[in-house]
Amino acid sequence: MLHNEATVDTNKPPSPKAVAEEVAAILRDRIVKGELAPLDRIVERRLSAEFNVSRTPIREALKLLESDELITISLHRGAHVTEYLPQDAEALFDVIAVLEGLAARRLAEVITPATLQRLEDLHSDMLECYRSEAATDYFDINTVIHDIIVDHCGNPVLAANHRRLIARARRGRYLAIVNPDRLAQAVAEHEAIMQAFRLRDPDAAADVWETHLRHTGETVANVLRARQATLKR
Repeated sequence: MLHNEATVDTNKPPSPKAVAEEVAAILRDRIVKGELAPLDRIVERRLSAEFNVSRTPIREALKLLESDELITISLHRGAHVTEYLPQDAEALFDVIAVLEGLAARRLAEVITPATLQRLEDLHSDMLECYRSEAATDYFDINTVIHDIIVDHCGNPVLAANHRRLIARARRGRYLAIVNPDRLAQAVAEHEAIMQAFRLRDPDAAADVWETHLRHTGETVANVLRARQATLKR
C-alpha cells in the first residue's frame, strides 16, 4: 500500500498499473519541485520500502519517468535524475511557447462561459497565493491554468504533443518562480491572457501566451547558467 502523499482505497486493491502511475506521479512532482535534484540516484528498494509495494510497480514507475526524460536508467548505474542544462530549457521552451501560444489562440476562438469562469476562479486563487507568497500553491494552480488552456483548445493533436513535453517544462516553470522580478512579470502576463479570453481575442491571446512561455524559458536558462557558474567556483 502507498503512503505519504498517496492514498489508496483499502477495500479495493489498486491494479499494478495504477500503483505504478501513482508512484510515478509522486516522484515526478518531487523532481519538478527540486526535492530530487539533477543526478540524484533513485534506488528501487528504498522506494519499495517507502511506499510498501513490490519492486515491480516501482520499475514500471521509473520507466514512465524515463519516457518523460526526467530520469535516465542504465544497466550499471541504475536510475538517476537527468541533468537540466540551459540549452535544454531554451530548446524545450522554444517548442512549448509555440504550442501553448496556438492553444491560447484556439481557446479564445471557442471559449465557453463555463471554461472562462473556471479560469477566472483559478486566476483569482493564483493571485491570492502570489500575494501571500505561497510559492508551491501558486505553482500548482498555475499548472492547472496552463493545462486547461491546452486541454480545452479543441486540438487533440496539439494536446497530445504537449503531453509528451510537459513534465520537463513544469520542471523549468518551477525554477522560474524563484526569480521575484520574473514572478511579477508572469502574474501580469496571466492577467493579460485573462483579458484576451474575456474579449475573445485570438490574436492577443496567442501573442501574450507565447511571449509568456518564452520569458519563462529565458528565465529558466538564466537560473541554470547561474547555478553552473556557482558550481564552477
